[in-house]
Amino acid sequence: MDRWVEIEFDCLPLRSIGRLDIPLDASPKYRAHCERVKHALATHGAHNTYYLHQARCVFRVLNHATLGRLEFSFEGTLFTDKEDQRTLGCELEVALLGETCDWLSQPIVDWFEETVRRAVVVEFDRFIAAGDLAQTTERMDRIRQQMESGQGFLGMDV
Repeated sequence: MDRWVEIEFDCLPLRSIGRLDIPLDASPKYRAHCERVKHALATHGAHNTYYLHQARCVFRVLNHATLGRLEFSFEGTLFTDKEDQRTLGCELEVALLGETCDWLSQPIVDWFEETVRRAVVVEFDRFIAAGDLAQTTERMDRIRQQMESGQGFLGMDV
């Protein structure tokens, strides 16, 4: 427990998506994910927007190994400035996955859901500063170029 807040996410730069068709044999879970990404693109556009998925945030509110832990999942769109150097905000769906706080009430859960959004903005700025955003964008561009130059199905590349 070396961090107050643990945040993990997969980051999909929306500008890296070349095609939006979903494979006909896609599983229901993958199809739903693709639909959410398509909705994010239609709603927010592709520039300076990033889709965060397979994401979780853990808060530890006590100095105890098992008590006072709240775990949330989140997914949605994050927005950066035009230079991709600073996070401007996010639109995330947040849900409580589990907790070890027998004193937890709904207003506290609501407060922590908003805190997840704020923590993700701070963490994404750390992600940018570490150079991870540039590496992710370059990797997605390379994958897209390989797919465009190769043979085979070139559907939604998320």
